[in-house]
Amino acid sequence: MIRVLLVDDHPVVREGVRVMLSAETDLEVVGEAASSQEAVTATESLTPDVVLMDLRIPGGDGVEATERILRGSTDCRVLVLTTYDTDTDILRAVEAGATGYLLKDTPRAELAQAVRAAVRGETVLAPAVAGKLVSGMRERREAPRLTEREVEVLRLAADGHSNAEIGRNLFISGTTVKTHLMSAYTKLDVSDRTAAVTTAMRLGLLSSGEPE
Repeated sequence: MIRVLLVDDHPVVREGVRVMLSAETDLEVVGEAASSQEAVTATESLTPDVVLMDLRIPGGDGVEATERILRGSTDCRVLVLTTYDTDTDILRAVEAGATGYLLKDTPRAELAQAVRAAVRGETVLAPAVAGKLVSGMRERREAPRLTEREVEVLRLAADGHSNAEIGRNLFISGTTVKTHLMSAYTKLDVSDRTAAVTTAMRLGLLSSGEPE
């Protein structure tokens, strides 16, 4: 079972998400929290696999709670589930370490699949969020130069593929995929695949064009 913690200050929202996830035989809602501190405390005591995190919660915000949760647990994944889709909100959440970013109008089946993908460490982005990153603001510093293979790997990662799936698509080993990802992390100055994908999107590196 995948253990899920719901963090939202609106009881009706928590109840709605709980009902949606209860229809899935492999997902279990193990607790709820209505504030930043409650989210951190509940994560420590309940050890969920995934925290579904709203951004606007009392006692700080969802980004702050995400940072505190991930400092205390390397096994837990935080998946933002919110109504806010501004560039600033998205970037702050990703920089805090969130595995993905979904909007509250996400259908039940897609939400369940996103939770499963988050557990696997895959990047999860709502289409509207991905589109905003692609067409939104560009980084003020000069974009790093990625190799053609690094771009191919990141594009497949952006589509939610695991390292093994990327390797099969590109006819390379999983170890080689990891090597390309690590090289991209260094060039993009990030530490995980979600941040790499979102940063590359923001810089326009995954759109059509010629890499190095």
